[in-house]
Amino acid sequence: MAPASQTTPITLRLSRILPGPREKVFRAWTTPAELKRWFAPGDMTTPVAEVDLKVGGRYRIQMQAPDGSVHQATGVYQVVDPPQRLVYTWVWDAGPDQHETLVTVEFLARGPDRTEVVLTHERFTNTEARDRHDKGWTGCLEKFVALF
Repeated sequence: MAPASQTTPITLRLSRILPGPREKVFRAWTTPAELKRWFAPGDMTTPVAEVDLKVGGRYRIQMQAPDGSVHQATGVYQVVDPPQRLVYTWVWDAGPDQHETLVTVEFLARGPDRTEVVLTHERFTNTEARDRHDKGWTGCLEKFVALF
């Protein structure tokens, strides 16, 4: 008898250390004005960042490329535990990755003025989608770190 087929969840995990207390880092991840400063990779901008920061609240992020094309992600907050943890769904409005995924962001104190941000993005349907998000999140986190 053949063993039952098991699928391995396809997950992305990234981590960065930032020079700042976790309360400040958490605010920069959850405040629309701050999100507009960093939440798009590379030379993209963030013209729209809407946040209803509560369990069941929705968010909407628009990222705009230099050619004017807009990429929009939306989702619902599942866990809001300031300044320690956020969990939210993630769905692109268009493109190849319109499958709902899940993002968990942990803000870990690493001394009085350092915070480790651990991002786990899971439920990808294939490794190509994970790899596209790896590139995007890495670009976003580079800008995020630069804020501090």
